[in-house]
Amino acid sequence: MDAVNPYMAAVSGVKNSGKTTFLEKLIQELDRRGYRVAVVKHDGHDFAADTEGTDTFRLREAGAYGTCIFSGNKWMAVKEEKNMDPERLAFLFPEADIILLEGMKESSYPKFEIVRKVNSRESVCEAETLLGLVTDTDLIISGIPSIGMEDIGKCADILQKEIEKHKKQKKI
Repeated sequence: MDAVNPYMAAVSGVKNSGKTTFLEKLIQELDRRGYRVAVVKHDGHDFAADTEGTDTFRLREAGAYGTCIFSGNKWMAVKEEKNMDPERLAFLFPEADIILLEGMKESSYPKFEIVRKVNSRESVCEAETLLGLVTDTDLIISGIPSIGMEDIGKCADILQKEIEKHKKQKKI
């Protein structure tokens, strides 16, 4: 499992806190800085991957436990498998510099937590896992940088340091 070892960090927060919007901006900034970014999204519900009426949907409905579709430029696989975790999914992205996880608030992954006054007033993550608190509130967690909702550059700076530190550790 050592052959694939990109840096992994999460963007967490309560439902509808703005994780996806934040990730869109963060990915754009990391891409601008030359990093290859992959995303693994955690869904606490059993998501539907195939759209009704597609061939892969019909084949899954017929009883296939997995399907894969590909073209000359991309592919997608859907497979029923219990107890999936991000480390196993990291093998899908061996060329990534960083894999950002969306969700995973209860995990031990380093993370940015999004806390927005429209739907939360407190942190739901363990402080020792936080790289930063991205917020539009006056919430302060001792020892954790508080970052404005639009200060994507500061978040990218933090991740850039972590990615480079991780790369150096891999070479040792």
